[in-house]
Amino acid sequence: MRILLSTYGSRGDVEPLAALGAALQAHGVEARVSAPGDEEFGALLARAGVPLAPAFAPVREWAKEMINRSRSASPEDRARLISGQAAEIVARQYAALSAAAEGCDAVVAFGLFPSCAAARLVAEQRGMRYMLGTFCPIWLPSPHNRPHEYPGHPLPAGVTDNRLLWEMDIRTKNALFGEAINGHRASLGLSPVQDVRDYVYGDRVLLACDPTLGPWPGSDLIDAVQTGAFILPDERPLPDGLKAFLDAGPRPVYVGFGSIAVARDAGAAAIDAIRAKGLRTVLAHGWAELGLIDDRDDCFAVGEINQQALFGRVAAVIHHGGAGTTAAAAQAGAPQVIVPQIGDQPYWARRAAELGIGAAHDGPVPTARSLSEALETALAPEAGARASSIAGRIRTDGAGAAARLLIELLDRTSR
Repeated sequence: MRILLSTYGSRGDVEPLAALGAALQAHGVEARVSAPGDEEFGALLARAGVPLAPAFAPVREWAKEMINRSRSASPEDRARLISGQAAEIVARQYAALSAAAEGCDAVVAFGLFPSCAAARLVAEQRGMRYMLGTFCPIWLPSPHNRPHEYPGHPLPAGVTDNRLLWEMDIRTKNALFGEAINGHRASLGLSPVQDVRDYVYGDRVLLACDPTLGPWPGSDLIDAVQTGAFILPDERPLPDGLKAFLDAGPRPVYVGFGSIAVARDAGAAAIDAIRAKGLRTVLAHGWAELGLIDDRDDCFAVGEINQQALFGRVAAVIHHGGAGTTAAAAQAGAPQVIVPQIGDQPYWARRAAELGIGAAHDGPVPTARSLSEALETALAPEAGARASSIAGRIRTDGAGAAARLLIELLDRTSR
C-alpha cells in the first residue's frame, strides 16, 4: 500500500505530514510527502525518514512575493491576485503531483485550496482514493462557526445564520477558484464541476487538531473525523549555548512568529515588554527575521529549534497562533500570548483565552505596552496552573490514529 501526502504551505503545514508519514511507515505503508522543496523541509522530512517529492516550487520566497504584491492592493485586486495564482498553482501542482503519485493507491491533501484541487484532479485521473485534511475546525462547514472571509468577498453585515453564510461560501469559492479548477479540467478533457468546494472537500475530511484545543462538535454539513494533532517526536538536543543560557537564570519568555511577516519592531516590542517584568528572552528569528536589539546578556537568539524541548523550560510563549506552535506550547504546559495575524490564528488565540492558558493579543501589531498587558495575564499563577492541567489532556497519538484510519479506509475500498 502506498499513500501520497500532499501540501503546499509553511512549516506548520509540512511538519504534521512528516509525522503522519512516519506513522504510516510504522504500520508498513509506503508513504511519501509532496511539499515545497525548501531546504529546511527536505531536512525535516529526512529526519522523519519520509521521502520528499517536491511540489511545484519552494514556498519561502513565493510567500514573500505574494505578501508584497498584496500588501497595498485593494480587496478587489487581492481577489484577482488569488484567482490568478490559483490557476498557476492548480496547473503546476497537478504536474508535480502526477509524478509524485506514481504507484500510489491514495492521496491525502492539506494546505492551499488550489493545491488540494490539483491533488483531487490527480486522484480522479488515476482512479486513486482521495481525502482532504485540515488542521483547524473553522475551515469546515458547520452551523457552529462562520466561514473564512476572503478579499473582495466580505460576509454580509448582520447575517448571523451560519448555514446561510456557508451557502454563500460556495459561491465565493466558485468565484475565486472555479475558473482555475474548471479551466484545468477542460485542458484534461473533463467536464466542469458546479461546486468546487464540494469537489475539493470530497466525501470525508480528516481534522488533524487536538480535541481539547480545537473541539469539533460535529456538523450535518460535512462528514469529518477528528484524530488529534499530528506531532512529530523531536529528540534533538538543544544547542549548548542555549542550554547554558537557560541554566544561567530564571525561565525566559520565548518569542517567535514563524513564517508570518509581522511588523519589524515586533521583536523589539516583545523584548521591552519582557524586560519590564524582569524576565529574559529567547527570540526565534523565523521567516519574520526578528533580531536582537542590543548585546545585553538577557536575550538569546535562535534559529530552527526543538520546540518540544525548549517550551518545557520557558515561562511563557509569545507567538503568532499557528496550529502547530499552539499545540506544542499547550503540550509543554507553557502559558501563551498569541498575536494572531491571518487565517486560523485568531481562532487559536481565542481558544487559548477561553481555556485560560494564556491571552489573545488585541490586534496583529504588538507594542511593548500591549504585550506587557497580555503577558500579565499569561504569567499569572492561575494561567500557569491551568496550562499545566491542560497539558495532560493534549493527545500525542493523532498521527497514529490517522494512519490507522487511512489504512482501514483503503482496506475497505479495496475489497
